[in-house]
Amino acid sequence: MAKSDVDSAKITNIDSITVSASVLGDMFGVTDRRIRQMAEEGIIARAAKGRYKLVESVKNYLLTLKLAAEGIGVELADGEINFDEEKALHERVKRHISELKLQIMKGEVHKAGDVETVMMDMLAAFKTRVMSIPSKAAPILENRDAAYIKDRLTSEVMEALNELKEYDPKEFYSDEYVESDEDDEQKQDRI
Repeated sequence: MAKSDVDSAKITNIDSITVSASVLGDMFGVTDRRIRQMAEEGIIARAAKGRYKLVESVKNYLLTLKLAAEGIGVELADGEINFDEEKALHERVKRHISELKLQIMKGEVHKAGDVETVMMDMLAAFKTRVMSIPSKAAPILENRDAAYIKDRLTSEVMEALNELKEYDPKEFYSDEYVESDEDDEQKQDRI
């Protein structure tokens, strides 16, 4: 094979390529010493003594630069990002998201969209109920005394208000709701 054939050979996977600190330093525009520091910080992926995983190191370095550009990075005294602290922050955020999802599934927290839908349905039904009181009560109240009219209207209004009170909390559960063991036990007791 001629030298030009080797130079133009198609490479399909570069995941296993390792390079020296000087090669990475030249790529990133930093010193060999800084590459070793970044390896200690966990930004650069060390493969063996003096050798670094090219693909993983480039990805981590780009992520570090992106976080720094977005102002998200936790900076050290010399202006560099503490990669371990970034990983810890990311893990905390993932844990918080998981905890919120679990609370939603248990019905302890409700999504704003679910609450809005249920409340809009409840209030629309209430408005319809209240708006129907005059047409429903008018024929009954015709030629009645004031005390009877007051009692009848109060009764109609209380009936409409009681409909609001008797909502089903399960209506607020999202599709991701999972019943707890307690709910399963209550179902078993009823059977």
